[in-house]
Amino acid sequence: MLQKLSIHNYALIDSLDIEFDQGLNIITGETGAGKSIILGALSLILGQRAESKYFFNQHKKCVIEGTFLLANEQLQPIFEANDLDFFKESILRREISMDGKSRAFINDTPVNLTILKQIGEQLIDIHSQHATQELNDADFQLLIVDSLANHSSLLAKYRTGFKQLKQDNLQLKTLISKADEARSKQDYEQFLFNELEQAGLKEGEQEELEQELEKLTHGESIKKSLLAATSLLTENEVSATSILKEASLQLQSIEKFDPEINVLYERLRSSIIELKDIADETSSIEEKTLHSAERLLFIQQRLDILYTLQQKHRVANNTELLAIQQQLEENLSQLLSSDEQIEQLKKDIALLTDELTKQANELSLNRKKAIKLVEEQTALTLKQVGMPNAKLVFTQSALVGLNTNGLDEITLLFTANAGQAPAPVHKVASGGELSRLMLAIKALLAKHTSLPTLIFDEIDTGISGETALKVGEVIAGLGENMQVLSITHLPQIAAKGNSHYFVYKNEGDNKTTTGIKKLSKDERVNTIAEMLSGKNPGASALQNAKELLG
Repeated sequence: MLQKLSIHNYALIDSLDIEFDQGLNIITGETGAGKSIILGALSLILGQRAESKYFFNQHKKCVIEGTFLLANEQLQPIFEANDLDFFKESILRREISMDGKSRAFINDTPVNLTILKQIGEQLIDIHSQHATQELNDADFQLLIVDSLANHSSLLAKYRTGFKQLKQDNLQLKTLISKADEARSKQDYEQFLFNELEQAGLKEGEQEELEQELEKLTHGESIKKSLLAATSLLTENEVSATSILKEASLQLQSIEKFDPEINVLYERLRSSIIELKDIADETSSIEEKTLHSAERLLFIQQRLDILYTLQQKHRVANNTELLAIQQQLEENLSQLLSSDEQIEQLKKDIALLTDELTKQANELSLNRKKAIKLVEEQTALTLKQVGMPNAKLVFTQSALVGLNTNGLDEITLLFTANAGQAPAPVHKVASGGELSRLMLAIKALLAKHTSLPTLIFDEIDTGISGETALKVGEVIAGLGENMQVLSITHLPQIAAKGNSHYFVYKNEGDNKTTTGIKKLSKDERVNTIAEMLSGKNPGASALQNAKELLG
C-alpha cells in the first residue's frame, strides 16, 4: 500500500507530504483545487513521462517520492531480476531537473523508466474518468477473463513459446531465402570448384615452374658457359689450376727460408683445392643441364593453365586460387548443411506448434469457465449499484491461427436494460453506466489480483442519489481487502471513507499553491455537509452529513 507521498516543486505544489491509511481513503476538494495535480505527481513515480514546464519554481528540480509498504513478497522476484534491494518498506523516487532530464530511483538505486513502470504497475492501478475507454479495448477485455481464469503460469508459458515460434519462423524464412539464393549460384560455383580441383593446384608450384622454364629456355647458353668455365679452370694447358700449381711449387721450394712464404704457400694450396671443387661442380651442373623440348612444352602449358585461372579469378598467384577453391568448397558444403538445418527447423516448428495448440486449447477451456464467472459476478455488483437489469456478455470465438494470446478472440457486449440485446459497450452505455460497469469490473479484478492499491479518479461521473450511495458501498467493500484512494465529488461516496483528505488552494504573495490536509471527525461532517448543500451548510445538511457518516 501507499504509505506516504512527497511532492516538491510540481505544478501548484511547492512542498507537500501526504500520509495515507489502509482501507478507503477519500480525497475531495473544489474543482481546480489540485486533486488531479496530486494524481499527476503520483503517476510520475509510476513511470509516466514528465516535462519541466510544469514546475512550480523553474529554478529548482522537481522531486516526487512514494513510500510503499509491501505486505507480501510476491514482488521480490521482480526486484531481484532487476538487481534491486527488496524491502517491505520500499521507496520509489523521481527527480526532474530544470532542463527536463529525468532520473528514477527504487530504494536509492538508479533505474530506467521501463523498470519503474514495471514495478509501479504492480503497486497501483489508477482508474481515471477516461479509463472507461479501456472497455472497448480487446486486450483489456481479454485481461478481464484471464484474471479470473487462474492460468497466469500457463499463459506466461504459452506466450514464451509463441515468442520462440515467431523467432523460429523468422529464422526459417531467412534460411530458405539464403538457401534459394545460394542454390541459384550452386551450378556455377560447382563448375568453378570442379575446374580448380581438376587443375590440381599446389602451393609454390608456379614459382618452381617459372624457375625451371627459365633454365630450359636458356639451356644451351648455360651449358656452353659451364663447359667453357670448366675448361678454363682445369682442362686447358694454361688452365687456372695448372698455373696455380706452378706457383705453388715455386713457393714450396723457398718456404723453409721465411715463415711468411710458408703461410702464402698454404693459402695457395687451399685455393687450388677450392678451384678443383668449383670445377667439379661446374662440370656436374653442365651434365645435368638439359634442353628438353617436351619438358619445355609441358611447363609452358601448365603455366598457361595457372595464368588463365588467375586471370579468370582476378588473383596473382596459386595461394589465392587455393583460397578461392576452399571458399567454394565451404559454400557448397554450407548449402547441404542449410538444407539439413531447414528440415530440422521445420520439424521443431511443427512440434512447437502442436504443443502451443494444446496449451491454447487449455487456455480456451479455462476462459470459457471464467466467462461464466465474470458475467455472474459483475451482474451481482451491477445490481448493487442500481443496475438490476444490466448484463455483461463475453463472446468467445476461435481464431484461424495462433496469436500471442492463444486461439481466442474475446468480445465484450453490454446491455443496461431488460429486453435490449447486448451490444458493444461504447454504443449502448451512458457515462454513468460506464462508470458503474467499470467499477464492477475493477471490483472483480481486485478480488483476483494481488494489487495492493486501487485509485478511483472521479468514478462517480454521471451518477447521484441512491445510486451514488450504492457505488460508495461497493468501493467501501473493496477497501476492506485493499487500500483504495477515491477522488470524488459525491458526499455519498465521501462518507464511506476510513480517512478523508481535503485538497485546497492557498493564495498569497501573488502565488497560488495547492495544499492537502487529513480531516478530523468534525471537519468531515462540515465538509460533507458542504458537498450536500454548498458553503455555510444549515442544520439539516449537517444532520444529513452525520447520518451519512453513520
